[in-house]
Amino acid sequence: MKTDFKFSNLLGTVYCQGNLLFSPDGTCLFSPVGNRVSVFNLVDNTSHTLPFAHRKNISRIGLTPRGNLLLSVDDEGHAILTNVHRRISIYHFSFRSPVTALAFSPSGRHFAVGLGRKTEVWHVPSTPDSSAQGELEFAPFVRHHTHMGHFDDVRHIEWSNDSRFFLTASKDLTTRIWSVDAEEGFIPTVLSGHKQAVVGAWFSNNQETIYTVSKDGAVFDWQYTRHPNAPSRDEDEDMGDADDEDMRWRIVRRHYFMQGSAHVRCASFHPQSNLLVTGFSNGIFGLYEMPDFNAIHTLSISQNDIDFVTVNKTGEWLAFGASKLGQLLVWEWQSESYILKQQGHFDSMNDLVYSPDGKRIITTANNKIKVWDVDSGFCIVTFTEHTGDVTACEFAKKGNVLFTSSLDGSIRAWDLVRYRNFRTFTAPARLSFSCLAVDPSGEVVAAGSLDSFDIHIWSVQTGQLLDQLAGHEGPVSALAFTPDGGLLVSGSWDYTARMWSIFGRTQTSEPLQLQANVLGIAVRPDSAQLAISTLDGQLTFWSIAEGEQVSGLDGRRDVSGGRKVSDRRTAANVPGTKSFGTIRYSTDGSCLLAGGSSKYICLYSVSTMVLLKKFTVSVNLSLSGTQEFLNSKQLTEAGPEGLLDDEGDNSDREARQDKSLPGTKRGVDPSERQKLPEVKVSGVGFSPAGTSFCAASTEGLLIYSLDNDLQFDPFDLNMEITPASTLAVLETEKDYLKALVMAFRLNEAGLIKRVFQAIPYTDIPLVVEQFPTVYVARLLRFVAAQTEESPHFEFCLLWIKALVDKHGSWLTANRGKVDVELRVVARAIARMQNEIRRLADENVYMVDYLLGQAETKNASTDDKGLLTNGDDTPMKMLASGEEGVGERVDSDEESDGEWIGLG
Repeated sequence: MKTDFKFSNLLGTVYCQGNLLFSPDGTCLFSPVGNRVSVFNLVDNTSHTLPFAHRKNISRIGLTPRGNLLLSVDDEGHAILTNVHRRISIYHFSFRSPVTALAFSPSGRHFAVGLGRKTEVWHVPSTPDSSAQGELEFAPFVRHHTHMGHFDDVRHIEWSNDSRFFLTASKDLTTRIWSVDAEEGFIPTVLSGHKQAVVGAWFSNNQETIYTVSKDGAVFDWQYTRHPNAPSRDEDEDMGDADDEDMRWRIVRRHYFMQGSAHVRCASFHPQSNLLVTGFSNGIFGLYEMPDFNAIHTLSISQNDIDFVTVNKTGEWLAFGASKLGQLLVWEWQSESYILKQQGHFDSMNDLVYSPDGKRIITTANNKIKVWDVDSGFCIVTFTEHTGDVTACEFAKKGNVLFTSSLDGSIRAWDLVRYRNFRTFTAPARLSFSCLAVDPSGEVVAAGSLDSFDIHIWSVQTGQLLDQLAGHEGPVSALAFTPDGGLLVSGSWDYTARMWSIFGRTQTSEPLQLQANVLGIAVRPDSAQLAISTLDGQLTFWSIAEGEQVSGLDGRRDVSGGRKVSDRRTAANVPGTKSFGTIRYSTDGSCLLAGGSSKYICLYSVSTMVLLKKFTVSVNLSLSGTQEFLNSKQLTEAGPEGLLDDEGDNSDREARQDKSLPGTKRGVDPSERQKLPEVKVSGVGFSPAGTSFCAASTEGLLIYSLDNDLQFDPFDLNMEITPASTLAVLETEKDYLKALVMAFRLNEAGLIKRVFQAIPYTDIPLVVEQFPTVYVARLLRFVAAQTEESPHFEFCLLWIKALVDKHGSWLTANRGKVDVELRVVARAIARMQNEIRRLADENVYMVDYLLGQAETKNASTDDKGLLTNGDDTPMKMLASGEEGVGERVDSDEESDGEWIGLG
C-alpha cells in the first residue's frame, strides 16, 4: 500500500476571521480558515485549500491586481507570499507587529499595511513575467515609506484609481489622505468629524468625492471645495491666491443608517456602480446607492455580527463572512439569489464516515449532521432533527442509508437520496447512545449507551426493538459488525471486548480480556482480525476465528506530543494524551490508522507492527497542544496568560459586554468558541478506493490523499523544449514519439491533445512500444479522459489496446501505482460500450422501420392497380424532375418519363 499521503483539502470550515477577497475576474473567493486559506470557485462550484499553513490564525490577506500573488498575514505579523496558480509558497516575511489592514495598489507596484498606529508602503515583489518592473529585486520585500499620524489602530486602507494616493481609516475617529510619492502642492490631509471609529473610507470613481462610514452609522460625503460662506470668485478678484488656500476637503452631505441599537461592523464600496454595502451587528446588511443614499436592499442573513463584506469587480456579487457561526455567503443582489451559502461546524466534530461510493463524507457535531461532497468541497445538506449531540454515524453497506446515534436517546435512519429521516429507533428507557453499528445487509442496527450496560438491537424494516444483549459490566464505548455480518464486536469500560453471534440459534458472547478501558474497535475487511485501542495507549490485534491475541504494540510514545497551555508537565509525561480514541483499517487491511487527543495521526503496518508514517494535524499555535515547549513568561499567578479573560480591557464597549448567563459554561450562544481550543482527532476514515483518508480535527475536516496528479517537473526540460519546437518536430520531422514526450514534459493540456490527435492510427503500436515507462500512467489517464471528450471512440480504443499489449507486464507489477488510472480506463471502456450498444440498437430499430415502410408502400400500390408484377398492365410513370414518391398518375395522361422512386 502506498503511504505517501499529503494534505489536499480542508472541509468543515469555510470562514474564521479576517477579510475576504475576490479574484480579479470575480470567479473565485479567497477566505481565511484558521491558519490556512481556502479558495472557492463560484463558477465551477468547487473549492480547494492552499497547502501552506501559518503558525497562527490568519488576520489579513491581500491579492495583487493580476491575481498571481497572494500575501497572507497571521495574528503576529508573519506573512507568506504565495503563487496562486502554482499553489506554492514563495517567501516568508515578518512585519514584526500585528497587521490591522492590508491593500494592494491598482497598479500592482505597491501595497500598504497598517501596523497599529502607523502605515507602511512596500514595493510588490516582482515576478519574472511581471511587466510592471523591469528587473528582479535582490530582496523580495522593500519598504518604500512609513506614515505616522494616527493615534489609534488603522482599520482600513483604500487606494485611488491612479495609485498615487491612499486613504487610511482609523479608530481615532479620523481618516487621512496620503500620497505614495512626493506630490507638488500636496499635504497629507486629516478628515475629522465622526463621533465613533471610522469603519471604511473610499474614493469615488472620478476621485472627486470621498465617502467615509463610521461605527455609529454615519456616512459622510467629502469634496474638495471652498467654504460655503466664503465670497465667490467674481466678488473677490483681488485676493489672488487666497482662493487656493480656502480650498480643502469638506463635508457636503451627511447620511445615517437607521438600524436601531445595531452598529456598523463592516462596509464596502464599489466605485464603478456607486454601491455601498454595510453589515451590521444584528446580522442585517444594507445595499445603498450613492451619492443620493437610496436604499436598494435590506436583508437579514445571520443571527450574529457580520464581520466582513466585499464586492467583486463587476459589482454583481457581495460576499459576507460571519465568524461566530462560521458562515460564508455570496449574494447576487440583482437577481436576489445566493451564489454560495456555506456554514461549517462551529464546534469540534464527534465522528465521520465515508459513503460507500467514496463521493461524500458525513460529519457530526452538536446536533447537526452535514454531508460534504468530496469533489467540490461543499456541504450538500444539513440535518438538524436530533435534539442532542450526535455521537456516531455509520453507513449501510448497500444503498444510500445513513444511521446516526445521539445523546437525545434516539437512533435515526436517513435517506440520502431524498434527504429525509425515514426511521427513528428508541429504547424503552431514556438512554444516551454513544456508539453505533450497522449490519452489512442493512437490516439490523445496534447501539451502545453510557447509561445502560446493555446493547440494544433494532430491526430496520419494522423499527422494533429486537433484543437487549446483556453481559458487559460497564458502559459500552465501541461497536462494530464484521464485514461478513457474522459477529457483532463490542468494547466496554469494564476492560473487556465481546464477540456476539446475534444471528445464531443461540446468542453467545466470547469475552476478550484487556488491561484498560476500550476506546475504539476496528475489524479488518476480510473479517479475520480485530484491532482494539485501550486507554493505556495499547493497540492489540486479535484473531476473530480463534478469539486469541495475535500481536500488539505500544502506541503511547507515538501518540504523545504537544503540550497544552494548562499542562504542568512536559508533553512526554502528560498521561491524558497517551491513547488512541479512533482507529480504522485501510481498504486492503494492510495498515491501521489511529488518532486521539493529540496533534498526530499514526499509520501502522499490521503485518510488521511498525509505525509507517506520522501525520501532523496542525501547527497552529492558536490551538492548545500544538507546541512541545511552553514559554514560562506566559505563566502568571492567575494561570496561563492565554486562558485569562481580557475582554473587559477592550476599548469597544460592545466587546466588553459579557452576554453569558451565570452558572453556564457555554453561555447563551452555543457557537461561541472557547479560547485556545485543544487540538485533537475525534474520527478517522479511509476512502473505499484507498487513495485518501480524512480526519475530523479541531480545525475541521482534513483530507489527505495520494499525489495522483503529477506536478510540472522542470528537471525534464531544457532550453530546446518549447511549444514551437514540439510542433516543429510533429509537423516537419514527423517524429511522433519525440513530439509526444516533449508535450508531456511541457505538461500543457492543449499541446498534448494536439500531438495526440495528429498521430496516425497506424503508428500507434510503434509509438506506444517505445514510449518511456515514466509517462505511461499519465498517457493512460489522458487517453481515458479523451474518451469522454473526443468523438473518436475507435482511435482511443486503439491507444488503450496498445498500452495494455505493450506495457501490460509493467501495469501488472505496478498495480498499486496506477490503480486509479486503470479504474478510469475501465469506466471509460464501459461507458463507450454502453454508448455503442445504444447506437447499434437505434440503428437496428431504424433499419427495421424503413424496411417495414417499404413493404407497406408496395402492398398499398398493388391494391390500387397502379403497379403490377408480372402482368401486361403498363406502369404509370412520373416525368423526370417531378417530385414525389410513387405518386398516382391518371391513365389518360401521357408520360414518357422514368420512374423516380425517391424524388
